[in-house]
Amino acid sequence: MKYLLLIITGLLLFMQSHAQVQGSVVDAQTGEVLPGVTVQVLHADKGCRTDARGRFTLQGNTNDSVQVSFIGYQTRKLRLSSQPSPVISLSPATASLNEIIVTTSRDKQARTDAPVAISTISTQEIRDTKATSLEQLLNKVSGVYMVDLGNEQHTMAIRQPIGYKSLFLYMEDGIPIRTTGDFNHNALIEINMAALKTIEVVRGPASSLYGSEAVGGAVNFITTAPSLQPAARIQAEISDRGYKRTDFNTSATFNKLGISVGGYYADQRNGYMDHSDFHKLALTLRADYQISDRTRWINSMTLIDYYTDQVGGMDSAHFFAKDYRNFQTFSYRQVNALRYRSTLEHNWNNDNKTTVTAFFRNNSIKQNPFYALKTLADPLKAAGEINDDSFNSYGLIMQHRKKFSWKKASLIAGVSADYSPAEYYARFIDVTKDAAGYFRSYTTSDSVLTNYNVGLLNTAAYAQFDMELLYRLKFVAALRYDRMDYNFDNHLPPSAFTGAPDERNHFNKLTPKVGLTYHFGQRRGLYVNYSVGFAPPNISELYRGVKVPTLQPATYRNYEAGGWFAFANDKGYADLGVYNMLGTNEIISVKLDDGSYENRNAGRTTHRGIEWNIRYAPLPSLWIRSSGQYAEHFFNEFVEKGVSYNDNRMAGAPRVIMNTEITWKPGCLKGFRIAGEWQHVSSYYMDPRNTGTYEGYELLNFRAGYSWRQFDCWLNCRNAADVMYSTTTEKTTYNTTYRPGPKRTFNIGFGYTFNGKK
Repeated sequence: MKYLLLIITGLLLFMQSHAQVQGSVVDAQTGEVLPGVTVQVLHADKGCRTDARGRFTLQGNTNDSVQVSFIGYQTRKLRLSSQPSPVISLSPATASLNEIIVTTSRDKQARTDAPVAISTISTQEIRDTKATSLEQLLNKVSGVYMVDLGNEQHTMAIRQPIGYKSLFLYMEDGIPIRTTGDFNHNALIEINMAALKTIEVVRGPASSLYGSEAVGGAVNFITTAPSLQPAARIQAEISDRGYKRTDFNTSATFNKLGISVGGYYADQRNGYMDHSDFHKLALTLRADYQISDRTRWINSMTLIDYYTDQVGGMDSAHFFAKDYRNFQTFSYRQVNALRYRSTLEHNWNNDNKTTVTAFFRNNSIKQNPFYALKTLADPLKAAGEINDDSFNSYGLIMQHRKKFSWKKASLIAGVSADYSPAEYYARFIDVTKDAAGYFRSYTTSDSVLTNYNVGLLNTAAYAQFDMELLYRLKFVAALRYDRMDYNFDNHLPPSAFTGAPDERNHFNKLTPKVGLTYHFGQRRGLYVNYSVGFAPPNISELYRGVKVPTLQPATYRNYEAGGWFAFANDKGYADLGVYNMLGTNEIISVKLDDGSYENRNAGRTTHRGIEWNIRYAPLPSLWIRSSGQYAEHFFNEFVEKGVSYNDNRMAGAPRVIMNTEITWKPGCLKGFRIAGEWQHVSSYYMDPRNTGTYEGYELLNFRAGYSWRQFDCWLNCRNAADVMYSTTTEKTTYNTTYRPGPKRTFNIGFGYTFNGKK
């Protein structure tokens, strides 16, 4: 009997030690499941990969250990017996070059396989920065200068001078947030910062995959997927300049269905400038349904409700006297946006994947714009306008990816269609001024300035092929055909004010890209590429206030080379790129003497520069990051009103832009962080005649924070030296205008995070 009990006990112990072990792997920062993670039993030839839901199953000895590894994440070793059905969290590798990116191929790939200049703003960087507006994040990227126009208003400069042109593509999860052909330089007002996981920035033309407007660069805002386990967070902050904001996020997965909701409400009152209040509500709802291990259905919806007082530029007398009075007392901008997308992803097998996305947009921008105010002969009278630019979109994108065993080749091919009926309505207003120069009040008139509809249809087909020509030498080629059809219907008699007569226009373009990457190993490599970008005129550029449309599409040919390497012992990495981009018929924004803007074709232009990004950790707790560019932008051929600007520098084009940051997270005080950031913008010409120069500016920002258990707090100081500076400066024949940057501002915030278990 004793021997029988020993045998039974031994069998039970043997069965237990070789039992089937199940678990899941998630991202430690977001709680999202991680498919494709390698779980390897140490000292044994056993292992597996996590499935589409982040799950793994092992036949292993519970007394043994496993190694859990995934590209772009820190490898972990742990005991299988540490917990039943464990949820294993992997932390992103701080200095990994092998991060996974999606923007350059519309699908996941290693950064080292993409022959383009691309940067990623990580989840950790977003959380540490505690940005109140997106330029505080994007200006960390080499070659990027996002211009702060106040209250989340902005314009952009990526491989381009500061301007207001449709040369940048803004996307949410790979879908443009606005329809092509109706660009707005303030489009990033429509992003929900509280729902972001990462941001990817492609510098240079990306037209071969995304079409027009992806010329200077493409910015892809990637939203957070639902977490595996229940999680929630709420935070609130306040500044000494009248800014208040509350963020919230909640997320969980219920069997096959994951749901996340996130958003924020921001409010500004009584800032350092007159008439500069604003408020914004942003909400995002996302639901991921794992139909099977091969099929996933993603639905997401974003709502934006935004209103701001408009603040215009200041003349030199008021700017240098730090007299921040605003003479416009009623100008405003109101943005309402709703976006919905439904994506079905199906993996037929390990080599074939199909993605189908349907999307809808509803968008309206209503304004009483300060830049439309014009003084009349009577000094106490002026004229202006109230306008409404709105559109709906109905779109479809279908894409298939095929992998081949030959030469590690793959092919991505897709088609897209986007029908966006748009309308524009503008009415004159009569404005009353006072003796001090303030625009005090207005009354609407019966005079309609603009009233038209446009049926805008964008159709495209694209393909991208890559293969390994030789060992570690990869070849990538892409080709896209775009056609844009405009059906313009003017409800007013055509004139130089009311717009062009009814007509149909279309533009089409074939845009190629060819590139090579060579990986030396040790996370070091080189790339070269040639790409073409194109930008047809926008609706407002082509028809508004134009009796006869004359603008032609702009074409850009980009030549680029670069490389990357990682420092030893995972202490960081560096990447460097050089480019030369040649523009033909480039559409430039010219500021007229009355303060308004007009778009015109420049004959030929050149944009060239060097971009760098270095991240290095001399100590495990100390990080140094430096990103920057040296660039030149000039006219080869441009004549305006009989004046030749050949060989002149383009206005608003600083040669040097740098952003350097030092971050310390002491090991002796876990959860504490402190960072100092230096932003440098060099001098630039204020007009295409090159008769006036703005000297640029230097900014110092400081950030500190502390996390303890589920609580965290932070203190940020922007413009710590309280320098007087202008985010953009422009000159005309009669005056120079400055957009003053924020004064020294302190933000303090508190947050609480709840992490539950099923």
